Amino acid sequence: MNRIVILSLVTSLLLLSTAGCTGKKEKPKAKLPVPVKVAHALQKDLPVQVKAIGNIEAFTSVAIKSQVSGQIARVHFSEGSDVEKGALLISIDPEPFQATLNQSEATLARDQAQARFAVEQAKRYEGLLKDGIVTHDQYDLLKSNAESLAATVVAGRAAIKNARIQLGYCSIRSPISGRTGTIALQPGNLVKSNDLAIVTVNQVSPIYVTFALPEKRLSEIKRAMAAGQLKIEARIPNEPGATEVGTISFLDNAVNQATGTIKLKGVFANKSRKLWPGQYTDVVLTLASRQNAVVVPTQAIQTGQQGEFVYVVAQDNKVEMRQVTSAAASGEETVIEKGLAAGETVVIDGQLRLTPGATVESKEKPETEKKPSGSK
Repeated sequence: MNRIVILSLVTSLLLLSTAGCTGKKEKPKAKLPVPVKVAHALQKDLPVQVKAIGNIEAFTSVAIKSQVSGQIARVHFSEGSDVEKGALLISIDPEPFQATLNQSEATLARDQAQARFAVEQAKRYEGLLKDGIVTHDQYDLLKSNAESLAATVVAGRAAIKNARIQLGYCSIRSPISGRTGTIALQPGNLVKSNDLAIVTVNQVSPIYVTFALPEKRLSEIKRAMAAGQLKIEARIPNEPGATEVGTISFLDNAVNQATGTIKLKGVFANKSRKLWPGQYTDVVLTLASRQNAVVVPTQAIQTGQQGEFVYVVAQDNKVEMRQVTSAAASGEETVIEKGLAAGETVVIDGQLRLTPGATVESKEKPETEKKPSGSK
């Protein structure tokens, strides 16, 4: 009986102690600050730029073809070499054409001799006609023969001129200064007149970059072109940071209805020859300059259901979600038209872990600590 009482007392004490423990409430743990990177919104003059992908094209490209049929006697250049305008590129065997020229010259000499004789004979018959010795028919026949031979002489001179032209075509010269490509036909091959291109010469200095922009930019482009030459920058392929600067030289006269774009061309001096025909390159067209613009790093701008927003860090290190309206982008910066003032701090990395009102531990982006030249 005593054992039962003791066990009951022990059980009661255990239940009371358990109830006392469960009745205590644990204090909520304080949330740790979210580590983020921040940058300041700056006010400065910013160029209004448009980016596109361009195709590099030769300034002039000429497919060199033979204007006569014959055998290639000699090639006077190496593949991939630079040639000047008027330089001798290819020689076609000239012997057949020289023979034709010689034959034409001999034929002309014969016709000239016959024409002189016919003229003198017509003059003699003209005197005999006055004396009544010959008839009018005889005189007219000789006069007609003299005129016919005179025309033959004129035709002979034209034949000689044509033969000399054909002989000149045996020496194929470069019509432009440029760089040669692959030689399609080697010496000893027969070529036909105006058939296959033997080689192509590309003028690569200067050079074109062709690209297209959305038609909604057309009015801006036209205004900028009316104000003066538009500068364009081309990134050198496979050379980070290297660029070539040129100007817009061509604006197409119609919008491509299939793509809704307008075609433009930029011309570059390309003295270093880093731009090469056939390559693709990133181009940046500067349309104007936006004065006193508020800019933030592009990665600060997020997109939600209500549109674009940024996280703004207050003085108590708590963040606020702020709706903004962005405009043109330039490099790694974007213009903010509404919703942000210069000097405010925005989050540029770590936004996925943030909610409005969250406390952050910030680290400023090094390059934003110093304002660039031209900032206000």
